[in-house]
Amino acid sequence: MNAVLPRSALRRLRPSSVKAMTVSIRLAVSALVLTAILLTAAASSLLWWRTAESISRQLASTINEQIVAAVRKEVSAIVGEARAAHTAIRTLFLQNVLDTREADKREFVFLSQLQSQATISWVAFGWPDGSFFAAHKLGDGHLEMMEISKTDHPGQRRIDEYRVIPGDIEFETRRFEPSDFRVINQAWFKTSMGSNGPQWFRVLDHPIGPRPSIAFAGPIDVYQERQGVLAVVIEYTRLSRFLAQLEVGRTGTAFILDKSGELIAAPDKDADELHPAHSRIDMLPLARMAMNEAGDRGGDDAWRRRLSSDGAAYEVALTPLPFPGWSLVTVIPEAEFLAPVETTLRRLVIGLAVGALLAALLSAMLARSVIAAPLARVVGEIRHVENFALDQVRRHPSRLAEIASLSGAIAEMAAGLAAFRKFIPADLVRSLLRQGIEAKPGGSIQELTVMFIDVVGFTGLSERMGDRVVPLLSRYLDVASEVIVAHGGTIDKFIGDAVMAFWGAPTAQAEHALLCCRAALACRQAIEAAGVRDDQGHLLQIRIGINSGRMLVGNVGSELRLNYTVIGDAVNVASRLEGANKHYATQILIGAETKRLVEGAMVTREIDRIAVYGRTEGLAVYELIGSATGDARPAWIIHYEEGLLKYRERDFAGARYCFEAALRQRPHDRPAELMLERCKLLEQSGADDEWSPVATLRSK
Repeated sequence: MNAVLPRSALRRLRPSSVKAMTVSIRLAVSALVLTAILLTAAASSLLWWRTAESISRQLASTINEQIVAAVRKEVSAIVGEARAAHTAIRTLFLQNVLDTREADKREFVFLSQLQSQATISWVAFGWPDGSFFAAHKLGDGHLEMMEISKTDHPGQRRIDEYRVIPGDIEFETRRFEPSDFRVINQAWFKTSMGSNGPQWFRVLDHPIGPRPSIAFAGPIDVYQERQGVLAVVIEYTRLSRFLAQLEVGRTGTAFILDKSGELIAAPDKDADELHPAHSRIDMLPLARMAMNEAGDRGGDDAWRRRLSSDGAAYEVALTPLPFPGWSLVTVIPEAEFLAPVETTLRRLVIGLAVGALLAALLSAMLARSVIAAPLARVVGEIRHVENFALDQVRRHPSRLAEIASLSGAIAEMAAGLAAFRKFIPADLVRSLLRQGIEAKPGGSIQELTVMFIDVVGFTGLSERMGDRVVPLLSRYLDVASEVIVAHGGTIDKFIGDAVMAFWGAPTAQAEHALLCCRAALACRQAIEAAGVRDDQGHLLQIRIGINSGRMLVGNVGSELRLNYTVIGDAVNVASRLEGANKHYATQILIGAETKRLVEGAMVTREIDRIAVYGRTEGLAVYELIGSATGDARPAWIIHYEEGLLKYRERDFAGARYCFEAALRQRPHDRPAELMLERCKLLEQSGADDEWSPVATLRSK
């Protein structure tokens, strides 16, 4: 498509003189006063809104800083309590004040640590032989001591439950339960047995079941002999209870996440060792979104961002915590701070709108007759130019000199463009203009489908008919062009008797391959229905090649002359497929990518794997048979493709049998005849090691 017009067709010509007295358009500038009022009001409202928004964000930042300080302090206290408890018990063991096997003393020390440290959930000890002892907090009102011994009651867990009373504990019950818990299989135990000091671990499995926790665990050595591993465990529910005490605005919330975005804690005032956390986590996706956007950051500074979800805006802040890998994420709905501002602004906008409406009614009465009506008529003429309805463009006189000049220039421009209308596809030009594609060299790589159509035996036809071939060619091109345009295609160019068209640009088409295949079938039917015949009375026969793939589409050429076209290897393959029809006596051949895109909607059969002219690698080639009308495929196609498979497997006798079966059901099928001839020759001569099932086409 040649999309360049001569500059003479676009230059502005001097307008004709108008007898009626004209006035300058400056007299109509008074109508712009209304616009100035509205712009001023809008700018003031925007400034006020921005100021309120800034203040709200500062307030959100202040709230976040207070929350961060409280959470940092709590996490530091929790970490400190766990380390202190571990150090105190470890010292008793090291100084031989307490022996790891002294049950009464050990129980007293473990219970005292649970009572004195509010955030500790477990104090546990594991021996190398697999024995296990632990003191476990059951909420705020009960404690339990448990022991799994390898000698006493093996395979069972002894549980002593105590009730907490002011200043003391009171024994309640003892029971035994089956247990398959093995401390030697726990990561904190195995790692600590081989380490030299305590460290932090993430723990899920406990003797009572899965309880997400962290544990400060390390080995206990007495007289250079490793006695076992001591662990101080803090369940996440304690963090959830603490977060519930924080006020994150009226409807905001806070989360503690690890570096992978997994939830550690969310607010729940009822959470403890007996009650798993059941938190409101509707804002958790926003917290994880913040983690993803913040990425790997160093330092202790908070990361803040305004995020949106379901049409609502939120102030989100992410701050690292004193525990490795943990971060605090606060999420506060912006509406908490901006709702009153929005209400006031809404009232202001309504008041301004009423005032502006009254002013608009007064100014419109003046502007309508002087400016609006003449401009509307001129705009109508521009619409005719846009639609290339150039013969409908008229000149409109006006008392405004500028409008009269504009109308005259449009009329003269239309007269200049009229001479080029048939050389430029109007639909394509409109589409390019709508998408803002400038008339200069450039393009982009896109997934498109291209089609080549050619007339069978046109060279001999043109030699026989001479210049009498022009009406015949025009009729054929008219029929093909109408079908292509009706199916959403873009006609690229006419190359003698050949037509090149493509789908998917300049307007994107999700089913570009299917539209192209439908157009190919419709072209074949339309030419037959139109009765286009050559000089010998035979119906005109066409060949079509179709291929899909990534290709360059855009304005190709120079600054003086451009062609909106497609180029690339996929385009070349489509041209070669059109020529390959001659070898196989087919009408429509498509490439493998096109076949994949129309799978299920079109009936196809694989013809062969060929190396077209100019290429060395083999391409799978398919014949387009027609639109799919049911699930069953014709039997002759099934026989043909089974034969093709056997042929490639060097089973030439089996392939010959399949091709013969296909020919019995569809006599004179040229691809089947060709493949049958190949099989017979190969049966006689045999295939050497260098034989390939790829057929090489020596001509275009």
